[in-house]
Amino acid sequence: MKTSIQSGNHYRSPRLSTCVISEVLAKRRFHELLEQEHSLGDRCAKGRTLYQVVCRNNQWVGLLLWTGAVWHLKARDEWIGWDAVTRSERLPLIVQQARFLILEQSREPNLASQILGAAVRDLPNQWEEVFGYRPLLAETFTDPESHAGTCYKASGWQAVGFSGRDGRHYAEKFPGTPRPKKLWIKTLQARAREELCARELAPAQQTGVAAHAGERCAVKSAQLRSLFEVFGQVPDPRRRKARRYPIGAVLTLVALGLLRGAVHLSTIVRTAQKLSQAQRLHLQLPFKKGTRFRAVPGYDVFREVLRRVDLEALAAVLTQWLQSHAGQLPRTLAVDGKVIRDHLGLIVTLVDAEEGTPVAVAAHPAGKGHELKTTQALLASPQVSLLQATVTADSLHCQDETAQIITREKGGDYVLQIRDNQPTLHQFAQRQLAQAAPLFLKPTAATVALSSEKPAR
Repeated sequence: MKTSIQSGNHYRSPRLSTCVISEVLAKRRFHELLEQEHSLGDRCAKGRTLYQVVCRNNQWVGLLLWTGAVWHLKARDEWIGWDAVTRSERLPLIVQQARFLILEQSREPNLASQILGAAVRDLPNQWEEVFGYRPLLAETFTDPESHAGTCYKASGWQAVGFSGRDGRHYAEKFPGTPRPKKLWIKTLQARAREELCARELAPAQQTGVAAHAGERCAVKSAQLRSLFEVFGQVPDPRRRKARRYPIGAVLTLVALGLLRGAVHLSTIVRTAQKLSQAQRLHLQLPFKKGTRFRAVPGYDVFREVLRRVDLEALAAVLTQWLQSHAGQLPRTLAVDGKVIRDHLGLIVTLVDAEEGTPVAVAAHPAGKGHELKTTQALLASPQVSLLQATVTADSLHCQDETAQIITREKGGDYVLQIRDNQPTLHQFAQRQLAQAAPLFLKPTAATVALSSEKPAR
């Protein structure tokens, strides 16, 4: 039977080559062979699916069905170093080997590892030709009671853990008594693990990032509940009749948006709409009229609250919460000094430079033009500890008062930029540095991320 080829050659071995089939008749034969010869039968795959065939002398010898990765695997995510937010955005960069079959008539010693080697080497190019981007990691499962996984180990796959006891972490349960399944992973290019966690992806992977990533919440359920409780302490500025949504819930949703870098209310609204019903229950959100589904506030609710709320009280409560959860938040939660346009004013955030997580927050209702004083008030706050920390900031904050707060009052160090239009200060700094030993940043550091201003050249 002829098969259409969507992607090119191939594995270096003169004996084995791979191709991707797309014709309906070829796919039908593919599924029939899985149903007849695979121990788990056929697999009804959804979403992005690649039908890969390994041939020898133009004859099919192996079939591999590649699909999207499992949404959440604790062992895999810990091995990569992902938090929930990063996983939701970059999960498409992982592909799952949902089926692997060596045809009965072709089976022979060592063929399985050879087929796996050929398939994995061609997979990134083939996936890119079909879907427009290159994956970085492959995953699959084996049943340790029936398969030792020797062929995977021989072809460079790594066992990193197990699924849940009943196999619930796996997209499809194995037949028989529920039991854990062994998880195998295989990197598809050098430094794939680092690339999956990099701040910016390479062009070959950027189109694979999930649009409007599907993470429901950037914090865990217990953290969500505690955030709701502390924001419930902020005085509600609304009239009693307009309090359908608790003030704690509204401000929690605002905080979740800010921690993700929102600068528009519409972004905060979209963040709120992604919450699951269980997460909405934690925020005590009301039911939609006539249904059993909980509603989230709309744009007008957020606008009304943010126009009236005491920003200093809001920032103080959020800072207290951040301090109490230090070291427990996802590293992707970080915000800059920004203005939520026309509604919230200026937000300045102290951010841990190593982890990227916010440490403290200050706000000013007047917005731009008050960044320096707002930052100094944040650094001087009793809630903020700078002991053995190094604070970095742009040239706006190269002021005696800022330096004294950091060093004399808080026991920290600083690295501040100097503008080219400050020649006297430039000359003084050069004389001081010429006589000093090389500067090494201390291992524990905090960074004040204040504005998008580029450093002077």
